[in-house]
Amino acid sequence: MEQGIVFIVSAPSGTGKTTLCRMAVDFFPDLRHSISYTTRKPRPGERDGVDYRFVDEATFEGMVADGEFIEHAEVHGKKYGTSTKDLQGLLSSGLDVILDIDVQGAEKIRERLREGVFIFILPPSIEECEKRLRRRNKDSAEEIKKRLNKALEEIRRVENYDYIIINDDLDSAFERLKSIIIAERTKKQRMIGKVRARFNLT
Repeated sequence: MEQGIVFIVSAPSGTGKTTLCRMAVDFFPDLRHSISYTTRKPRPGERDGVDYRFVDEATFEGMVADGEFIEHAEVHGKKYGTSTKDLQGLLSSGLDVILDIDVQGAEKIRERLREGVFIFILPPSIEECEKRLRRRNKDSAEEIKKRLNKALEEIRRVENYDYIIINDDLDSAFERLKSIIIAERTKKQRMIGKVRARFNLT
């Protein structure tokens, strides 16, 4: 069975990357959303094992010590990590996986998964990013300021990504994300084995 493709999606807070990733999983039946582990508390409406795997600090540090994460990072004072076992299990079954992770995590994954597809989602402007953070009403004014400063740091690293999507309109941004996934799935190096098998080419 062919190994699946890993799509790594990063973006500043308030850009809509989690929404776009969920839309992609709903649209493509053979695409799965990797569920990260985190030490932060669930926000209203979030479910353990669906949005994140919520664990305490000791459990997380134990997983780090045991080498269970392909990447892990501290973001806004909370820890996040992607399980190597969970990711490889999905890929080995032939499913594609979309990872919704920050720039730090993406850089660590790039070191270990050179064949990954790296996508950066941008807000139309930093002012719009601030408006979105305020609208969602989840963070204090001080926290929003920290997130905006971090957003500017992350945007400076956009050149490390294969694709860039500006989310000025959710539907349009999703169409671009869909196009990237479809294009990557039909690249010659991914299709040539199927073509040879189908047409008995040697």
